[in-house]
Amino acid sequence: MAKRTPEPTRPPRERAFMVGVEIFGEKNMLTLEDSLAELTLLADTAGLDVVGELTQKLDRPNPETFIGSGKVEELKTLAEEMMAQVILFDSELSPRHQRELEAVFGTKVRVLDRTALILDIFAQHANTAEGILQVELAQYEYYLPRLTRQWTHLARQAGGGGGRSGGVGGVGLRGPGETQLEVDRRQIRAKISHLKKELEKVRAHRERYRSRRRQSQTPTVAIVGYTNAGKSTLLNRLTRSDVLAANQLFATLDPTTRKLELPGGTQALLTDTVGFIQKLPTTLVAAFRATLEEISAADLLLHVVDISHPNALAQFRSVQQTLDSIGARHIPVVTALNKVDRLKDPGAADPILEQYPTAVAISATKSLNIPQLLEKIHQELYENFSPIQLWLPYSQGQLISQFHEAGQVERIEHGRGGVTIQGRIPGRLLAQFRTASDENRRDTVETQTPEPEETLEDE
Repeated sequence: MAKRTPEPTRPPRERAFMVGVEIFGEKNMLTLEDSLAELTLLADTAGLDVVGELTQKLDRPNPETFIGSGKVEELKTLAEEMMAQVILFDSELSPRHQRELEAVFGTKVRVLDRTALILDIFAQHANTAEGILQVELAQYEYYLPRLTRQWTHLARQAGGGGGRSGGVGGVGLRGPGETQLEVDRRQIRAKISHLKKELEKVRAHRERYRSRRRQSQTPTVAIVGYTNAGKSTLLNRLTRSDVLAANQLFATLDPTTRKLELPGGTQALLTDTVGFIQKLPTTLVAAFRATLEEISAADLLLHVVDISHPNALAQFRSVQQTLDSIGARHIPVVTALNKVDRLKDPGAADPILEQYPTAVAISATKSLNIPQLLEKIHQELYENFSPIQLWLPYSQGQLISQFHEAGQVERIEHGRGGVTIQGRIPGRLLAQFRTASDENRRDTVETQTPEPEETLEDE
């Protein structure tokens, strides 16, 4: 009888103790209890076992240790009793908070905040060269102000992304009187500068790719939503693909684009994007600019909501807030209320469907109402016309011709340098024309608007 090859033993998971703080007057999408529940899922995704939690309500954070000094002592005692190796804060700690808390807990216990945890998860899940670059940049920008003399090897601090692409490397030669900390800071700034240049190349490449897509006149649909809402599963269902779809937070980081067949023989390109989350670190939003521009350049957003989640409404609003921050709120949206098969009462989704005319209740895993969702996407891209008025320079003759060919021109005004067009265009072109209009407005903001050569006339 053949012997079974023993599976490799996995290292034991670190034990983490969570700290949640409710600040008076601070507005959050989730309650403290729900936010800690989400932090538990994040910790599990990162490979940590949560062994306890401590909460406190404050008028304002303690300037030294974030929580009160009495709570710090209580936390230290509880962490020792539970043999915790990681102290995990649900809020983002300032560099000073980080230093003071590390001094209290010593070198045997790591102090992490929510941002550092999310960065670590991203580092674990980044697979492509672009993803690794983006995560590494976010890590270095986060850790730079937090460097202390006890952090003497930056590659260790910069975790997954830094380790995969080489990190900071050797210490190098010091100048006269230059401390190790100064060497580290100088090297990390040089690394940040290099990563930004590399990501600008990525951004330029993506823009050229998007330009070719616009010339082909194939509309693009970007899937957005809270992490673990089922975006990748839906992409697979709609396009018959096999993109990784795991039941964990941030399973997908790198954008994936597939061809989407729509009713009536029409087509679109469907792109899956990174999931959002409340308190999404600003360093990640900045580092992932090239990826997030896939969203802001889309013709239509497919917002996937886990309707079975108890905090579905808060998650919906969190995504809307992030879309606002990246300038994508103006893009037409179709909302997919996913996982409706998990609802005890299927009618619970009806009030939302009545409130949002472009919403469809679906189940990506059960293929429930997928034809209706495809029809809704087709309608928004090809059948529903939206009103718009904009000014285009004569140098953008292709856009002017496209408006005449695909849209419905109601009135047109010819002036020196360009035309003002009023009419209606298909949903698939709305974002493109609005973007062009905004860019032209910025270009001419300091020039006086010329008098029109012709008056408004019916077209």
